[in-house]
Order: sequence, then structure tokens, then C-alpha cells
Amino acid sequence: MWTRRMFLKAGGIALFSVGAGGIGPRFLSRTALAAPGPAGSARRKVLVTIFQRGAMDGLMAVSPLDDAALRTLRPRLAMSAARAAGRSAGEAALLDLGTGFGLHPAFAPLVPLWKEGRLGIVHAVGSPDPTRSHFDAQDYMETGTPGRKGTPSGWLNRAVGLLGHEGTPLRAVSLTAALPRALYGDQPAIAVTDLADFRVKLPGEERAASAAGQGFEALYEQAGPGLLRDTGGETFRAVEMLAASEVARYRPAPGVDYPRSPLGDALRQIAILVKADVGLEVAFAESGGWDTHVQQGTANGTFARRAADLAQAIAAFWKDLGPYQDDVALSTVTEFGRTVRENGSGGTDHGHGSCLFVLGNRVQGGKVHGAFPGLEPGALFEGRDLPVTTDFRSVFCELAGRHLGIQDDTRLFPGWTGPRLPLLRA
Repeated sequence: MWTRRMFLKAGGIALFSVGAGGIGPRFLSRTALAAPGPAGSARRKVLVTIFQRGAMDGLMAVSPLDDAALRTLRPRLAMSAARAAGRSAGEAALLDLGTGFGLHPAFAPLVPLWKEGRLGIVHAVGSPDPTRSHFDAQDYMETGTPGRKGTPSGWLNRAVGLLGHEGTPLRAVSLTAALPRALYGDQPAIAVTDLADFRVKLPGEERAASAAGQGFEALYEQAGPGLLRDTGGETFRAVEMLAASEVARYRPAPGVDYPRSPLGDALRQIAILVKADVGLEVAFAESGGWDTHVQQGTANGTFARRAADLAQAIAAFWKDLGPYQDDVALSTVTEFGRTVRENGSGGTDHGHGSCLFVLGNRVQGGKVHGAFPGLEPGALFEGRDLPVTTDFRSVFCELAGRHLGIQDDTRLFPGWTGPRLPLLRA
């Protein structure tokens, strides 16, 4: 007989991909995808991280308005908050945030969240390590140990270990093809691109079922109703939610339209996990294509396409959460920024500081946080890049601390002694 401990411990339950059409047990309650749980029921807080791989140009995403230095250094790429003479009538301009900065027009779906005070921006943020290697910078940021190679665990995995309570098999999930460096470590975490392709496998399941002459579901039924209480109940709801038919039946909230892209699919599935109350606490997704060396474009082009996908996906995700918004905080991050000066190919090269977005009902939104040093020659890092004035760890310590309740910053980020950036309201 399978025991409760065998089901709940990492060695007793494992998730694995079986390709399209994989199914889970059918006999469980069909309430996993229902509306919010009963009043007073405890729901876990969820931290969602989106890694923008390739190094997003923070100065294109959030530009200082009417900056003479930027116009000089970017004669083709600098944008204005006003439609300049000679532009086509339909060409978009920067969206004035009322803070001395303008948002790239492709990020327009995020403006309502900004105006509602739910979306904040941190500018001149990044890693203090000066590397311009994508591989090294991403590694340093995901392990949370800038300049130190060989760190065995990722910062999100350490965060899971510092939560201080038991979790379900779906506590830490990456909606990616492979487990990201940020989730490496001792704590259980899974990576999956399609929830419909997952099912549950117990050690020795096939052998035991064959010997008993009965199916897998019968083994569950014999385990007894006690397994379906408390954490065990969460686990089994997670299993049922992963059934291909259940995922296929999911419909976002009315008026929600996710972009048909890897990021849109990832955030839609994170919304499924959040709303299913299956114990999700840390989620990870990726947005690629931010390495804009050539023909970066302004209101249109490579950058605009990536920005539109990111903004549409985040806006759809947030609306889809509905009453679960109080439980979720979301942050973007990128390995470094781009050069302040445009290159000869109409793009920008590897730089240093960038910006990131933070979204949540407790976020001090409608503000550009951090110290923006300006773009005069004396203010630039190595005479060419936006400097890093806010260490990314100060942002993530704030989110992990105030949202997830993690208080030990030095264990979350070994060697880090800096202050948290105050982003969330008490």
C-alpha cells in the first residue's frame, strides 16, 4: 500500500513528460480549475520571474524624455514623446509617464497598470559585474552571485528552501524546455513547456499494477480518503489539473487574449497553476530575442516586436488572474543593457545597466525607482554604457522578503550585504 509520506515526498512522486495526449488520473474531484476557494482558505503567495534573454535595451524601453545626449548618441534610434515633423501619421511616439521618462509605444498594454499604481519600473538596474558575455551575465544573475562561477544553486531555488513550510510538487515550476539555472539546487523544481504533456508516475507503478492485475487509478483508490486531505489534497489536485483534458478545457477570463507566442503560452499556463490552488509559489518564464545588434528599429522593428509580445502577455496574465492578483508579484529581468551609442548597423551592442518592470497590487507603482544618473559622458560606465546604480539583488531581496516572507537576505544571496530597494507597500 502506498503511504501518505511516499506520495508527498520528492522520492515518492515525480512528474515527467510523456508527449501530447499524456493524461492523469480521472477519478479525482473536477474542481481544480474552479473559481477561488472558500472564504478564509489559505493560498500561497506566488513570485513570477520573466527573464528577458539577450539583454534588453533599457534606454529604448524607458527613455529619458527630450534628452539631448541621447539624441546625439542615437540619431536614428532616439524617440520623442511628440510626433516629430516628417514622421508618418500613424507612427507612434513615446508614452509620457509623467516622471521625466517615456515608455516605448509597444509597451502600451502596460500603461493602464502604471496608471492604476500596480506597475513600477526600476531603472539603471543590473549586475555589478562588468561582463558583457551573455552566458556569464545570465549565470551570475540566475545564481545571484555576480562574478562568482561555480555556484551550485540558483537564487530562486534557494528562495524555495527559505520559505519555511512544506510545499507541493508544483511549488516551483518553470514554463521552459529545460530547467533554468535560477532553479538549480536541492529543492524540487520542474520544467515543462506544456502542462497537457505531464502525468504522474510513482516508483514501481507499472510493475506493481501489473502484479496486482489492476490499473494505476485503482492503486490510488486503495490508498484511502485520508490522502486527499490538507497537503495531500493539494498534491492530488495538482495531478488532476495536469490532465490534458483539464488543461485543454481551461478558458481565460472574459476579454483576455494571450499572444500566441512562447511567452504568452507560458504565462497562460502559470495563470492556470495559480488559479488551480495547487501550491505554486515560484514560477519562471522566458522572453527571448532581445539581442538587438542590427536594425533595432524604433516604433517598429525587432525591439518593438519583442516589447509588444512581452507587454501583451503580461497584461493578459494580470487580467486573467482576477481575484488572485493579490497573491502574485511579477518581475522582469535581463542580463545587462545596451550601449548608449547606436552602432553602424542601426542597433546597439552589449552594455551594462538596463531597466526592469515590477507588477503587483502592493507595488509602489506609477514610479521610476532607482537612481538614474543621466547620460552625459562623465556619468556613463566606461564612457559608453548606462551604469548600474541599483543592484538586482536589492530588488529581488525586496520581492522575496515582502511578498514571500523570506527574511534572510544573506542566505538568499550569499555575500550580499546591501539594502533592499523599497518597492512594495507594507
